[in-house]
Amino acid sequence: MRFLLASQSVPGRGQPDLPSIPHTMTVSDSNDGYRSPLETRNASPEMQRIWSPRRKFRTWRRIWLALAEAELEVGVPIQPGQIEALREHLDDIDFERAAIHERRLRHDVMAHVHTLGEVAPAARAIIHLGATSQDIVCNADLLILADALDLVAVKLARVIDALGSFARKWRDLPALGFTHFQPAQPLTVGRRACSWAQDFSLSLEEIESRRRTLPLRGLRGATGTQASFLALVDGDPQRVEDLERRFVAKLGWRGPVLPVSGQTYPRLIDALIVNALAVAGAAVHKCCNDLRLLANLREVEEPFEAEQIGSSAMAYKRNPMRCERATGLARFVVAMAQNPLQTAATQWMERTLDDSSNRRLSLPEPFLALDGALDIMHNVAAGLVVHEAVVRRNLDAEMPFLCTENLMMAAAARGADRQDAHEVIRRHSQAAAERMKSEGASNDLLARLAEEPMFTGIDLRAVLDPRAFVGRSGEQVDRFIAEVVDPVRQRYAASLDAKTELRV
Repeated sequence: MRFLLASQSVPGRGQPDLPSIPHTMTVSDSNDGYRSPLETRNASPEMQRIWSPRRKFRTWRRIWLALAEAELEVGVPIQPGQIEALREHLDDIDFERAAIHERRLRHDVMAHVHTLGEVAPAARAIIHLGATSQDIVCNADLLILADALDLVAVKLARVIDALGSFARKWRDLPALGFTHFQPAQPLTVGRRACSWAQDFSLSLEEIESRRRTLPLRGLRGATGTQASFLALVDGDPQRVEDLERRFVAKLGWRGPVLPVSGQTYPRLIDALIVNALAVAGAAVHKCCNDLRLLANLREVEEPFEAEQIGSSAMAYKRNPMRCERATGLARFVVAMAQNPLQTAATQWMERTLDDSSNRRLSLPEPFLALDGALDIMHNVAAGLVVHEAVVRRNLDAEMPFLCTENLMMAAAARGADRQDAHEVIRRHSQAAAERMKSEGASNDLLARLAEEPMFTGIDLRAVLDPRAFVGRSGEQVDRFIAEVVDPVRQRYAASLDAKTELRV
């Protein structure tokens, strides 16, 4: 099959000539080229800054400075003035000049070595001394990943905090429970919210674990043997150890350092991190799906602004668009989980370069997407609307079915055969449900049972108080807040007051 460009025409088909688009077209306006919706619609400015080119290349320069300082301290012939020259140019990155170098050299790290060397000529000779590209790139990536994980943890904590407040407020309001999305034993609105918050707390634990155990790569050279650094210090292995310790300390790193690596750190670390993000994405997805179902039942709704439009055609609509949007972003994060596993599995020996172009997508994008989803989730959780009258109406409609076990035991206590009582209740329950579905009638189960001799003398209405059927829902809310929510609030107290503004 032969594919045609838009500027080509097919003889005999009578197609009009279309204007050709030159391959060298310059994108002069941000609307002339593709921009990721993660940037324009979803991710917060904070997360975008973490994954920005400026942050990346500033980190590279700080790594080159830390390397040179550590080398000077272990006796490598570097002059203090060269160190100062590097320090003076940590932030004045000429991105256009770096792009020119990269087009010529076809190597991004060397492009920035040359760019830095041009503004710090005194240090040019010692920039990147003894290092391979991944001594710079891998350590920078891990520093960036650490900050990105920290921000995700903060945003998960905000969601847990908001859901905890919601659970406390609605601790005692009985609501219809569902299994298989069929009416089931009641619980309370607050107790259901604790289930959502628990998913987010498990996600937070996973993110915190990944952050706590995240290792720095350290200084390892071309294949991880540190041969180049050994040569720098006259073959003294203790000086190599000292060099790496000093380098790590100068970067402010307090976590572990890999004992061995190839040219790159193990890409399984990326897989562990993105899969932790996917766990959080699944928590968002589950919570939003529940809220979308509850919105259909008109029991609980996400916040809806005064001038917000739910549908361009159906003006009455109040669609759960925030939860829908968060669900879509969360699905993207979950789907990304397999990608870094594939990359980790296909690395050859000490390294291969097919990871590079992939990781430029597979690392930042799940962070940016989850960041947007969690901002939406916090906005929703902090503004949830409960329609108490509808919650009670829906529960009341099903209560005659839900109290049948108690009625069966009451009949048995008065001498009826338990199995006979079960059959009577089963037969009348099925008939009452069929009438409700086929005729749209109200639930007449209790009226039917009142005609049965085995229920004579039993106060059928007395068993309908839903508070008698919610078990320990209220106490479970209290325990969950004390054991889970409050500790999260204490750990993240300084970060919980920020207000989430949705960009669209």
